[in-house]
Amino acid sequence: MKIKPDLYGLILSGGKSRRMGRDKALLKHNNGQTQLSYIADLVSQFTERSFVSINSDQVQDEERSQFNQIIDNYNNIGPIAGILTALEKHPNVDWLIVACDLPNITQITIKHLIDSQDGKQSFTAYRSNYENLPEPMCAIYHAGSVQLIKKFVADNVNCPRKILIRSKTKLIEQLVSNTLDNINTPESLKESILSFSN
Repeated sequence: MKIKPDLYGLILSGGKSRRMGRDKALLKHNNGQTQLSYIADLVSQFTERSFVSINSDQVQDEERSQFNQIIDNYNNIGPIAGILTALEKHPNVDWLIVACDLPNITQITIKHLIDSQDGKQSFTAYRSNYENLPEPMCAIYHAGSVQLIKKFVADNVNCPRKILIRSKTKLIEQLVSNTLDNINTPESLKESILSFSN
């Protein structure tokens, strides 16, 4: 009988937050918890080990230093840098990948994704409610997918969504329509449950 791989968690927090104008990981929920801390707590409930993905400029960041870190080995290729670095470090486990800018994500969202995963595919992801395409920022990247991703990156395909579209990906439906809505701009923040940190 085949043994199911361990599940590790990775919270993507290495972005520049240019459109927001402030660090999205430090945005706070009404309960005072930062968005990064909220996502990290959520992911850790479902994984054997969990890490925060950062770039080299964030190593000394006070908030990020509270968590296990994986420093990007790649520059200027977006979030796939953190994903690929994590998969290279631990290629034989499944990875639950979650972006730090999803304020509406819940335990139910994560559990449904894990319960619905298909290890025979390279990826398991939610289907977007807006474009009917994969949502790569809350997905499971299955063990062994690192070589596939490296090939895409070598071919200058750095968009995680495009990688999932062009690969064997199991798509599942979202249980709640706005659970994977992200916050990228001050306007989107006004519509969310978060507030700016001081």
